[in-house]
Amino acid sequence: MSVRRLWASASTLVLAAVAALGMAQPASAASTAAAGGYVALGDSYSSGVGSGSYLSDSGDCHRSTKAYPYLWAAQNSPSSFAFVACSGATTSSVASGQLGALSSSTTLVSVTAGGNDVGFADVMEDCVLYSEATCVSSVNAAVSQMQNVLPSRLGSLYGSIRSRAPQARVVVLGYPRFYRLDGNCIAGLSETERSTINNASNVLNGVISQQAAGAGFTFSSVVDEFTGHELCSGDAWLNSVTLPVYESYHPKAAGQSGGYLPAFRSVA
Repeated sequence: MSVRRLWASASTLVLAAVAALGMAQPASAASTAAAGGYVALGDSYSSGVGSGSYLSDSGDCHRSTKAYPYLWAAQNSPSSFAFVACSGATTSSVASGQLGALSSSTTLVSVTAGGNDVGFADVMEDCVLYSEATCVSSVNAAVSQMQNVLPSRLGSLYGSIRSRAPQARVVVLGYPRFYRLDGNCIAGLSETERSTINNASNVLNGVISQQAAGAGFTFSSVVDEFTGHELCSGDAWLNSVTLPVYESYHPKAAGQSGGYLPAFRSVA
């Protein structure tokens, strides 16, 4: 049996537990307007999926005390803190389920969004379980969505954020590259697949950055912070396929504190 088939067979038991790598549909987020201060919006990369220590009242949103918004608030003591980021959130579900936390007195907003709009979970499932050709095709389809569909969705979300919080400083954070190429992984995806996934991350970050700039928001990349800590680096700040399954392909606690927190803190 090939290395790929052995690894995929083991991974199937994990991935089959959910439809998509921990990307549950978000529960309804807070609807009470924040009385000023900091509001953390977005998807699982902002809620802290993968880092553990989940707040008991956050349910399937899996908001973590080790997520960068929680860490920043603890260090800076804003006048108020609304942590409404949620696992599985898309641009539309952020707009419909999270923006109630914003108000005209909100002074700082952070957000990650876009990965779920382009089928991040399905892409990684295709790459883990199927052939190199299937993986590359799935990634390329996602890139097409990034280029042709995502810009207008991000523009709409950003416009809604600005409308709800006209005085706020809005920080849009990107996503890390997943893999160190020519790294120390001896099983799993091929170098072609890893390179293709990394290139897709570059495209995604580029689209998000452009739309953030167009909205007058600040974009903060996390690529530099995660360099040297990608999968296959020997010191990964990202989970690969893991249990519990929803933590797969998300930052560990070290990725939140060493990657996302400094990237946010530098521009907040």
